Amino acid sequence: MLDVTDLCKFYQGPNGTVRALDSVSLHVTTGEFVAVQGSSGCGKTTLLLAAGGLLEPDEGKVAIKDQNPYHLSPDGRARFRAASIGFVFQQFYLVSYLTIMDNVLAPSLALANPYARKRAGELIERFNLAHRTDHIPSELSTGERQRAALARALLNSPGLLLADEPTGNLDKDNADVVLSYFVEFAATGGSVLMVTHSETAAGYAHRTLHLKDGKII
Repeated sequence: MLDVTDLCKFYQGPNGTVRALDSVSLHVTTGEFVAVQGSSGCGKTTLLLAAGGLLEPDEGKVAIKDQNPYHLSPDGRARFRAASIGFVFQQFYLVSYLTIMDNVLAPSLALANPYARKRAGELIERFNLAHRTDHIPSELSTGERQRAALARALLNSPGLLLADEPTGNLDKDNADVVLSYFVEFAATGGSVLMVTHSETAAGYAHRTLHLKDGKII
């Protein structure tokens, strides 16, 4: 599902070049849930963004279902991401003035889907948000906002979920809802790559990789 090979990403800092990713390679197969752990600043988020076609690496290769997203035009890459990848972030990134229904429907702007509203309704029901359909994010609890963000990530039935500290703002019960769904998603043929500080969250994954100073150790 996901092949990352010899990935490098460099930034220019005040003291010279920072190697945010240093020849990182990892592979996530269909049906696998993989966690990446490491301290703040080790390159976890950079890795996730590069793997998801959001941040072009300086060296190395990314392949999602044998397609390198960086070989596509910007519009083609956006459509590819919308069709193939769901993103779940710690900060949710829900649009503050849109209802939960419209937030969940947002990925359909990049990939037309005549059944999008029906699918959104099913996901909202699946994550126990039916009573919040017409509410805006500020009217939801933290756990409800993360469940809405997860429903949005799943709208176009992606094969790959990329999650950046998805339980960082959640209590134990809401974290369990999200992580249990990741396990279920993998068990039904999806793939999950999650970066996390949490040992508890990593414990839900099939295996855990450790990142330090931009390298897998």
